[in-house]
Amino acid sequence: MSTAVTRELKNLVKTGVYVLGSRQSIRAVAHGKAKLLIIAKNARPDLRDRALYLAKLSGVPVYTFPGTSVELGVALGKPFRVSMLAVIDEGSSQILRAARQASRQ
Repeated sequence: MSTAVTRELKNLVKTGVYVLGSRQSIRAVAHGKAKLLIIAKNARPDLRDRALYLAKLSGVPVYTFPGTSVELGVALGKPFRVSMLAVIDEGSSQILRAARQASRQ
């Protein structure tokens, strides 16, 4: 798991604007509000496919979080599972850059 992405996720929670959950994330991508879509590796296949399709149409970059939805929730400091989140505004975090670099590796 990329420590840079995890660190920037914590910073995003403090300073950025984001939506949690597959339904809201897919809606944000479809409406062109999302700057980045983060999907846990164990997200439901039907939701993953729909989100990837809409992200490709909208030109939104997608980062597949290498951990499970439980680990993504922990990385965000939430006491519940998070299968998907959409970044609306990154605030002072560098989540877009960190996700791009982690995807290349």
